[in-house]
Amino acid sequence: MRCPFCDANNDRVVDSRENKDGATIRRRRECLDCSRRFTSYEQIEHVPFMVVKQDGRREEFSRSKLLAGLIRAAQKRSIPIKQLEEIADATEGLLQQVEEREIDTQEIGAFVMNRLRELDQVAYVRFASVYRRFDDIDAFMDVLKNLVQAERGRVSPLATTSAEALQRSLSELVEDDDD
Repeated sequence: MRCPFCDANNDRVVDSRENKDGATIRRRRECLDCSRRFTSYEQIEHVPFMVVKQDGRREEFSRSKLLAGLIRAAQKRSIPIKQLEEIADATEGLLQQVEEREIDTQEIGAFVMNRLRELDQVAYVRFASVYRRFDDIDAFMDVLKNLVQAERGRVSPLATTSAEALQRSLSELVEDDDD
């Protein structure tokens, strides 16, 4: 490593220590030409994951942006932030499994919507309404009908009650948005 004092490329490592999280190594070095000491840091270079938007633009994946969208979808719902953070963590885990450094927003959105559907149906509908950018109310209603039918198929004796509860929750959502 080049000495910051005399510009010589002749040094030795005096001391090496990892930081607390183990992601960075601090090295104390001594220049063999001028005998002065200096510090260098080593860390793994992270190549960011790029998200390919629907219009073809590319931007760096932002966990905080995803989490903000999840929090917005779960607003006024009894969903602990910990569970939303787990969805964000699982999404990052999905990105780690992909060999390429680019992923379509459609893949991320589908993954997140599946996780939200299991967690809270109203949050799922809210997230889907932003993610899918419905052209009209009919497309939105199709998603709601599919959700209600899936709910009825999953829990047969209580399906009507559960479907009615979902419809009431959605009505409340519409009323809240009008305020």
